[in-house]
Amino acid sequence: MKVLVLNCGSSSAKFQVLEMDDESLLAKGIVEKIGSSNAILSYKPTGKPDFKRVEEILDHRRAVERVLTVLSDPEIGVIKDKAEISSVGHRVVHGGERFAESTVIDEEVIHKIVICSEIAPLHNPHNLRGILACRDLLPNIPQVAVFDTAFHQTMPPVAYIYGLPYVLYVRHQIRRYGFHGTSHYYVAHQAAEIIGRPLNELRIITAHLGNGASIAAVKYGKSIDTSMGFTPLEGLVMGTRCGDIDPAIIPFIVEKEQLSVDGSNLMMQKHSGLLGISGVSSDLREVLKARAEGNKRADLAVNIYSYRIRKYIGAYAAAMGGLDAIVFTGGVGENSDVIRELSCQGLEFCGVILDPDANAAAATCISTGPVAVLVIPTNEELVIARESKRLVPAV
Repeated sequence: MKVLVLNCGSSSAKFQVLEMDDESLLAKGIVEKIGSSNAILSYKPTGKPDFKRVEEILDHRRAVERVLTVLSDPEIGVIKDKAEISSVGHRVVHGGERFAESTVIDEEVIHKIVICSEIAPLHNPHNLRGILACRDLLPNIPQVAVFDTAFHQTMPPVAYIYGLPYVLYVRHQIRRYGFHGTSHYYVAHQAAEIIGRPLNELRIITAHLGNGASIAAVKYGKSIDTSMGFTPLEGLVMGTRCGDIDPAIIPFIVEKEQLSVDGSNLMMQKHSGLLGISGVSSDLREVLKARAEGNKRADLAVNIYSYRIRKYIGAYAAAMGGLDAIVFTGGVGENSDVIRELSCQGLEFCGVILDPDANAAAATCISTGPVAVLVIPTNEELVIARESKRLVPAV
């Protein structure tokens, strides 16, 4: 069976087609700059020439329509007809407390995703546009929603309830939800396979480090805590997000800088993190380059970034009562030996001993101590495809 995986953002639509009989990748690509006359469709079919075109794509429906066209193109396509698609799996960022697992999409599910959009206004509405486009263009093909928050629904109340009046949780569901759940789930399972022990016997810390970044404590196969909270703003220092700060800073800045509520939110979301500290870039590669050239603020940004990771690792080792493995994944986690090294410094007391040569080579296992430190490429699309196959088995 063939599954189309779709991940729609505000102006983009990433896609993959997988043959689930052997879990092989048939094609992948992205539509960028949706809503403009110079949108970019990039398409990479396995075993065939790559395709790239700049054209007018004004909305997500048109983007999905163009994706289906190239997928079924006689020369570069990987399917003869869109009817070959057995199901469409969608990444949906926020499922709130309504969704603790993936689900087949129907009108009720769509309605609940809309409700969750109130607490995920930057993500869910765009995810929903992809769902509605597929409903129009693939009316007889089942769709599945896979939620970033679902994996973290096993957190206990002591981890997800904030120190606010409890009535705010009751009325508005203000609590820690966590994100990147699909990635944390995948690499935790991969880690167990690599270590050669059952997941339900392991205490694993998974670090998904990219422009957005989060850490999860996975105890015996279940997420018991994670760094992102009510929104993806909480937790680690990220590319442009501030992560953990004293909330009293916000009204202080609003008064001193004459910012609106929206302005202060924009500052925390888009102008903070690595970019705000270094003054160089939100791209860690550029910050590391500036650091190597002697830029002191870039050095400070890198040290703060890695210190926050190290602090969470220590906290989650304590929360789980021990530690068997740490997993680095995501664009930064998989590719930056500097961040991995700095993030593990000083953790020898809990069994974390890095192998410098293995770390520099980005080997799968980069440690020599009792705690396995692993570098595992994430594959959220494969998880979404597997969930789609599970919920919509081939007829």
